[in-house]
Amino acid sequence: MDTSVESFEFAFFAPAGFYIALRIGFAFPSEEHNAMPPRWIDRYTARGYMLYDPVIKWIYENTGAARWSATGLDDPRGIMAEARTYGLNFGVAVCCTDASAAGQRSFGSFARSDREFEDAEIRILTARMERLHSARRPPSNLTLAELEALRMVKNGLLLKQIAAELGVSDGAVKQRLKNARLKLNAKTGTQAASMATAYGLI
Repeated sequence: MDTSVESFEFAFFAPAGFYIALRIGFAFPSEEHNAMPPRWIDRYTARGYMLYDPVIKWIYENTGAARWSATGLDDPRGIMAEARTYGLNFGVAVCCTDASAAGQRSFGSFARSDREFEDAEIRILTARMERLHSARRPPSNLTLAELEALRMVKNGLLLKQIAAELGVSDGAVKQRLKNARLKLNAKTGTQAASMATAYGLI
């Protein structure tokens, strides 16, 4: 099954724009896709609107889906009114999390300029977000030795330094990093360390 963000053609459902953040760890998502209008992205970023955005507030306090108009949250900075000047007149927020209390969160915010989202469209968007969230679940089979090697790569240590620090051979470190790369579907040790960090594993 293809679970790339682009493959789902979110633009078909949200022709005015959309933003998707997958597997948010401590602060940042492991993957994001921003297809909102470029001028709105610039304005939103420059003004630091994320801290005050009622849709983002809803996303961090709820799971499921809600039309922007139904979130019922205050908007003292008038962000939603300003968004409408960029064609973001109607929208829906979709948020899903892992079952555990400490689970990661993924969300999407989808916009139209012409009408409210229909119930069937919201169901489709919710199902696709849940599929993306599930497909990017971090592997649970990394060993402590593999995670330790990745942690050292993250900290900038070279192969020989890692081997010396752990008291093992260079070959043993290479094997641990290779195993970690395969489990994380990463191309390099550095990428594997970056992915493990994003997943909150190290």
